[in-house]
Amino acid sequence: MIDRYTYPEMGRIWTLQHEFEVMLDVEIAACEAMAELGEIPKQAAQNIRQKATFDLKRVKEIEKVTNHDIIAFLTNVAEYVGEDSKYIHKGLTSSDVKDTALGIMMKKSAEIIIEDIKKLREVLLRRAKEFKYTPCIGRTHGIHAEPMTLGLKFLLWHEELGRDLKRIKNAKESVSVGKLSGAVGTYSNIDPRVEELTCERLGIKPAKLATQVIQRDRHAEYMTMLAITASSLERFATEVRNWQRTDIREAEEYFSAGQKGSSAMPHKRNPITCERISGLARLVRGNALASLEDITLWHERDISHSSVERVILPDSTITVDYCLKKFTNIIDKLLVYPDAMLKNMDKTGGLIYSQRLMLSIVDKGVLREDAYKWVQRNAMRRWLEGEDFKAGIENDPDITKYLTKQEIDACFDYQWFLRHIDIIFKRFGL
Repeated sequence: MIDRYTYPEMGRIWTLQHEFEVMLDVEIAACEAMAELGEIPKQAAQNIRQKATFDLKRVKEIEKVTNHDIIAFLTNVAEYVGEDSKYIHKGLTSSDVKDTALGIMMKKSAEIIIEDIKKLREVLLRRAKEFKYTPCIGRTHGIHAEPMTLGLKFLLWHEELGRDLKRIKNAKESVSVGKLSGAVGTYSNIDPRVEELTCERLGIKPAKLATQVIQRDRHAEYMTMLAITASSLERFATEVRNWQRTDIREAEEYFSAGQKGSSAMPHKRNPITCERISGLARLVRGNALASLEDITLWHERDISHSSVERVILPDSTITVDYCLKKFTNIIDKLLVYPDAMLKNMDKTGGLIYSQRLMLSIVDKGVLREDAYKWVQRNAMRRWLEGEDFKAGIENDPDITKYLTKQEIDACFDYQWFLRHIDIIFKRFGL
């Protein structure tokens, strides 16, 4: 589990101290709303605003007796407020306060994730422009396919994170809700206007309808969107891990002076941070599954979800925050080797130009099936016997019947495959 204090801004959101601070904000806002509606004295609401506080150590002492965290919290707050504490929590149930506070906490965590994604997209865009025309081999099934550019890869990641950003923003709206509607959501002992005013003060929206709790499909949406974002990061990290393989070595994580890659082998430079991101993404996906299980509760509420949320919400938001920051640093400092990319493009002896050769023959009026067969037989001789692919093409009577040497030479130019790069980049305003 990532240390909750690795990144204090996100970590503090999920501390017990902060949770009670937010719950206190909810209680105070509710009192002020009731005062505005004339349900409690305005002076009482002012006194509550001035005096209400708590001591976490004292709350825990009381909870040992009550075995109920919200009652222990309210008891401790009352010790500070005095007589006017009788107006605190008026007409509310514990989940009114706890779920509303949770909505605020999830909103805060989503805002951090949103900023993280924006920063990573900025770095990816910069590096996409830097390597816009840097040729590299595209791979399908792990096998060389056709030439592309490194800039396209970074631009693709930038675009995918744009969708992640949109999803997280939508999920933020879904979870940024509160409810102060009582034991089963009927406002039996509280005016619905109190809920509206309280949520407005707190910067969230009231749920149109709830039970004793806010329904957990909202939380599951947020958790699932976090899992998708983590999976995007794992996909990108896996690509970097492959680039760093000895037999590819087209790019690698920054390796600082004095850094060690292995306790046994001094030569090692390992993609350890990308591997860490790949592993942590699995945890976030697992937590998303747990959030889906939390949707089903008995009738108007049980607490089977509560223990799960205490783990998965802090751990997933902190983990995604951590991974986004780490991967931003990876891309920012990524060591790129364009010469190795060119060398790898030539590794198959020109097999990557097979489609252009085939289509050039087809353009001469030959059936695609025949053109495919002629090019493939030469390609297989290269794969299996190591013969020179281009020489085989130049000496194939079926092919030279339709293509001149100059036309064959033109098919082996990687620049032809990159001729639409500007068009793609222009779609992004670049």
